[in-house]
Amino acid sequence: MSGLRRIGLVLATAALLPATITTAAADSRPGHGVPLDQLTVVTTEVASGLTRPVAMVAATDHSGRVLIAEKRGTVRVFHPETGLAADPVLDISDRVNSVANERGLLGIVPAPDFRRTANVYLAYSRQPDGALTLSRVPLGDPAAEQVLLVQDHAQFSNHNAGQLAFGKDGYLYWSLGDGGSAGDPNANAQNLGTLLGKVLRLDVNHRCGDLPYCVPRGNPFAHTPGARPEIWAYGLRNPWRFSFDTDGSLWLADVGQGAFEEVNHVGNRRGGVNFGWSCMEGPAVFNASRCDANADYTDPVFHYQTGVEGCAVIGGHVYRGRQYARLAHGTYVATDYCSGTAWAVRAGRHGEYETGSIGQFPPQVTSFVTDRSGELYAVTDRTGQLFRVGFERVPA
Repeated sequence: MSGLRRIGLVLATAALLPATITTAAADSRPGHGVPLDQLTVVTTEVASGLTRPVAMVAATDHSGRVLIAEKRGTVRVFHPETGLAADPVLDISDRVNSVANERGLLGIVPAPDFRRTANVYLAYSRQPDGALTLSRVPLGDPAAEQVLLVQDHAQFSNHNAGQLAFGKDGYLYWSLGDGGSAGDPNANAQNLGTLLGKVLRLDVNHRCGDLPYCVPRGNPFAHTPGARPEIWAYGLRNPWRFSFDTDGSLWLADVGQGAFEEVNHVGNRRGGVNFGWSCMEGPAVFNASRCDANADYTDPVFHYQTGVEGCAVIGGHVYRGRQYARLAHGTYVATDYCSGTAWAVRAGRHGEYETGSIGQFPPQVTSFVTDRSGELYAVTDRTGQLFRVGFERVPA
């Protein structure tokens, strides 16, 4: 969609309506999920006692463990049979700046060779200046940490993002916020000369020259003068959580400024996407002076109103587990930090999307995870609880 056509969406009345179930109902045959107006989430507490948990990931060593990152700089382990381990398996709190609400340990993902090395990749705010830091460290051996990449983030303490995930291509993806304050005052999100307001793609399995990583050849701006070659996608405000579906497509939730929260979905291997901030916020123009008539802004596939239906979108995962496959297979599940509304999005076969609310999560969910069986869990911030997520069918 061209920039001019995207900007024109602000005139559509539908953009200002509360989120409701839209488009035709999904195929209700087994394996395709029931219609969203017949689906609701249910949650069961399985652990408590966490200290401001912010990110979760399944260990890739066939152990069944889930690694849970806590804001202060610690990593805890949960196993469905033995529960939450009392002691952290990793503690880097001595190097994490977690004083401000949005700073701290932000993201974690196991290395591809985790089963052999116990290495994980971490994203965090560095002591003392809050610089966004990507590092590799073995569980249980914080002294062996290797810092890979640092982005200055000293001016403001908010909008750090922090999601880490490996794509089907084997590369590491990392989301960074726009640098903070409000309204992107430094216009970072549309500036290809900074890593702020971006998703990066890195080859962390190799070194290139003096860098402890390589830039993949297919990165869209690898040969663009003045652009940071690590950038994979841009035009983002605070993309706190994203995930990859089994087909390699990217589901990314971007926290809004004050009007709209949004969920985006782009295909496998599609780099160079401009999500629009800070020209656009959700479906509407936010700052016309930041808009480029020649730009190709990508629309969100789902949005809802900030302040009316919540305060900050928390991106989740597409459900691909077996236990609830007849009900929720292929359903992307997200929530809002304040309202706890369970949002659902389904991609159709012809580019259409079915969206709607499917019940309620506990408030202050900060992150979701899928275990090795594809089953969903959610974790809450101040209460420090871990919930297993299930689904039920309800009358239409």
